[in-house]
Amino acid sequence: MNGDQNWQNEYPFTSRWHEADGHRYHFISEGAGDQTILAVHGNPTWSFYWRNAVQRFRDTHRVVAVDHIGCGLSDKPQDYDYCLETHAANLGRLIEAEDLRRITLLAHDWGGAIGLLALTKHVDRFERIILLNTAAFPPPYVPWRIGVLRCPVLGSFAIRGLNAFAGPAVTMAMSRQSLSPAARAGLLAPYKNWADRVAIDGFVRDIPMSPSHRTWRSLENLEAALPGLSHLPAMFVWGMKDWCFRPECMDRLQKSMPHAQTVPIDDAGHYVMEDAPEQVLGAIDQFLNREVPVS
Repeated sequence: MNGDQNWQNEYPFTSRWHEADGHRYHFISEGAGDQTILAVHGNPTWSFYWRNAVQRFRDTHRVVAVDHIGCGLSDKPQDYDYCLETHAANLGRLIEAEDLRRITLLAHDWGGAIGLLALTKHVDRFERIILLNTAAFPPPYVPWRIGVLRCPVLGSFAIRGLNAFAGPAVTMAMSRQSLSPAARAGLLAPYKNWADRVAIDGFVRDIPMSPSHRTWRSLENLEAALPGLSHLPAMFVWGMKDWCFRPECMDRLQKSMPHAQTVPIDDAGHYVMEDAPEQVLGAIDQFLNREVPVS
């Protein structure tokens, strides 16, 4: 059986839906209990990226994994404000609608900034922070592979028409091993054509290259807010072979959150959850089993 046929066997979850700006916002919610893990994906993945974490922790936690508008199984409107603030607002409204509490934020890539921005507006609902290869500040650099995809017209044609972002990512975001056929097919399944890739392009356009870009200020303000989260236990799990969110991104985050535990995985790449699943899940398991100090 090839990957296109069996990726759904790795994602045996019930779809749920929330309304966001008149669009269907897809999420899964597995398990129960008074503690929640809120898993927030980046670009160009979707809730499928968290499938192993969902199955590992749903016996002890409620695990909620979202698909941003334009991503995964959510609606993909072609005329939509695909930006950090909008994604974070959608996530915040889901947190309120589902009345999520005692939340551990589990976030990767753009999901870090989206999740942390939502967290800053709902701090009392959160209990822990786990970040995987992400950033929460204006980019100190933009890798040339991504920079060229920001070229007007041609960049969008490459991302949406030639699948030049999501397609290469299933190879380039790995380091120690290759994705299985099922994992490769699952990560790419929602992004089959021009219309499907609208948010992937939107995320790339939302990378601020200068202070004049609206998301620069959002990220600047987010970084300034991070020291105020020192009461929340935090952990950074990092694939150190990531050529995009390089180790210096982890170092910069730790300057704002010096209390955070770091778990570097020397030979893993950007898709650290795929590249080193047992190490990542083991680190999360240990972290979740620590007692949270009473504030």
